[in-house]
Amino acid sequence: MNNRIQKKLQQDKKLLSIYFTAGYPNLEDTVPILKSLEANGVDMVEIGLPFSDPLADGPTIQDSSTKAIQNGMNTATLFEQLEDIRDHVSIPLIIMGYFNPILQYGVEAFCKKCKDIGIDGLILPDLPLAEYEEHYKPIFQKNGLSNIFLITPQTSDERIKHIDAASNGFIYMVSSASTTGATSGFGNEQQSYFKRIQAMKLKNPTIVGFGINNKETFKAATEHSKGAIIGSAFIKLLTNKGIEGIASFIKSIR
Repeated sequence: MNNRIQKKLQQDKKLLSIYFTAGYPNLEDTVPILKSLEANGVDMVEIGLPFSDPLADGPTIQDSSTKAIQNGMNTATLFEQLEDIRDHVSIPLIIMGYFNPILQYGVEAFCKKCKDIGIDGLILPDLPLAEYEEHYKPIFQKNGLSNIFLITPQTSDERIKHIDAASNGFIYMVSSASTTGATSGFGNEQQSYFKRIQAMKLKNPTIVGFGINNKETFKAATEHSKGAIIGSAFIKLLTNKGIEGIASFIKSIR
């Protein structure tokens, strides 16, 4: 199940995952960005499916979502763009979005399409665990999709164990309770949270997201976890420098 994500997690190194919004800065940028990220040594990519009401996202990602939708990005267009992505890109690809567009598309049809294209997993912050287990788990499993759940410093140990049991990939460890792109650096509180989760010895590795934007924060985030996700800082780079800026940005993190 999910060999690409599993294999990547088994590698003996800290993983760098990048989030970007599909169809931003320009509608046709999705595939060139993916190719450039793989060419520059990124381990995994979260492709953001833009949504008009992205509750968990900070202003940078919200703005990129709005712009991508104005550019004409939607579920059908994204699937079209990714049609033969596996001829060009071999790293794990995860679609991150909200459940509403997937419901509109049809959950079965969406998951099957993901399987056909070669998507490895989904991150849907607004799909509750109980709802997933009750209604959708078999559909995800049938199509070889990992459902990646989020935990925060406020998540109880009991719930974290439940999430760990329901997961088959990694757990997305939100570094703080704020929206994306808001924090700079990690304080003692976050470090002790990272240590607490590490001490739980979960069966799924954790990857930290929110607040990682340079070499220093990447190092701090991965000290007690398997990897880290950079989103807002990468979107800012695309806004300011475009695809040409990707190589030097990734070099500056590693």
